[in-house]
Amino acid sequence: MSNALGRHILVEFFGCSATILNDVIIIEKAMVEAAKAAEATVINSTFHHFSPYGVSGVVVIKESHLAIHAWPEYQYAAVDIFTCGAEVNPWVAYDFLKKAFEADHGSSMELNRGQKELLKRIDVDYLSKDRDLAEEELDPLFKRDVWFTDKDENIALSLRHKGNLLYNEVSPYQRVRVLESYAYGKTLLIDDMVMATEGDEFVYHEMIAHVPSFVHGNPKRVLVIGGGDGGTVRELFKHQSIEEIVLVEIDEKVIEASRLHLPQLSCEFDNPKLDLRIQDGLLYLKECEAEAFDLIVIDGSDPEGPAKGLFSPDFYKDVYRALKPEGVLNLQSEGPLFNTEAFLDLNECIGAIFGRQSIACYLAYISTYPTGMWSFTMAQKGKDLKYTDFNLADAAIFSEQHDLQYYTPEIHYAAFALPPFVRKMIEKRVSK
Repeated sequence: MSNALGRHILVEFFGCSATILNDVIIIEKAMVEAAKAAEATVINSTFHHFSPYGVSGVVVIKESHLAIHAWPEYQYAAVDIFTCGAEVNPWVAYDFLKKAFEADHGSSMELNRGQKELLKRIDVDYLSKDRDLAEEELDPLFKRDVWFTDKDENIALSLRHKGNLLYNEVSPYQRVRVLESYAYGKTLLIDDMVMATEGDEFVYHEMIAHVPSFVHGNPKRVLVIGGGDGGTVRELFKHQSIEEIVLVEIDEKVIEASRLHLPQLSCEFDNPKLDLRIQDGLLYLKECEAEAFDLIVIDGSDPEGPAKGLFSPDFYKDVYRALKPEGVLNLQSEGPLFNTEAFLDLNECIGAIFGRQSIACYLAYISTYPTGMWSFTMAQKGKDLKYTDFNLADAAIFSEQHDLQYYTPEIHYAAFALPPFVRKMIEKRVSK
């Protein structure tokens, strides 16, 4: 080592735990602890998780760095350990990480960086004063920079968070997590997709609940399918006409996560007017009596996993049967720019069941959802849907009384003014 400026180990770990390699929090902690075990001084860490799988990150140490990229699908991790000075032993970090990642085996190559016989030292003592000042200003608590990324093939959203999972459970249906992001506060993730954040959840929940409630005018009995975070129920209970809400959520872990960590969403779970059922919403609708509800809200996630059935024609035929005459259906219907086919399929499906004059699409802007533009589709049973035919004065008073953050009668009107590209894509599909 005396003849080189640094030691650089290029590492490959094989047969690692796929679960560990897809967990940015475990990896970040392991990399930081490996650096400390090697007696390095940690300055900061920056790590990103990529949905659906993969982690990249770097730990900057006073003596250089440790970096990683993990491929959970191959149970493989590539690690870069670079240290300067005789005090830090990179092989200690190697052994630590091999154990932490539960690797079957590893391979490595050590390079000596900066061969002194090939270099010429110059006098840079004039820099030492500035360096001493910089070192005095270093915070003894290193900065953690851990990122979650909700990503598909073409688009991604990254949120920096505090590096610890508040909730992390795998149910028979999906993985449910809660983390705390710096920009949006506590964030509910389902299979590593953002479902709700403290910072912008009010947009989605106010718009999915209040628009159909005012269009109906006097909903008394309401069914919510999905919505286990509680936000939709919270908003619906602000309407005094509602006598009962039946909430059917297939995954009790979503409810548990919200109860424990998202009280602003789950605050109405103990309302005596709430009938909370842990069961499959598709089966519930098949078995429920006809003409049972004034309003049905479908608050499901994207068409994956347990929510896939919420995008089928048979399901919406059951919805139609369960609605009272002139009852209203409302559902989240994906982003027109994000999941275009699902958006158009839902519009076509519901139009075929309820009639084209009985449905309408409207938009809201949710910053943590892909593209920011999100759609809702509303339909009314046995009646042409007049989505702007509601009491504006009552809606204005309601918005003010409940200190709503997004919904107003003006927003209600404007939400149905579709951009030409959205209107034309719907017209093109319907005309086929």
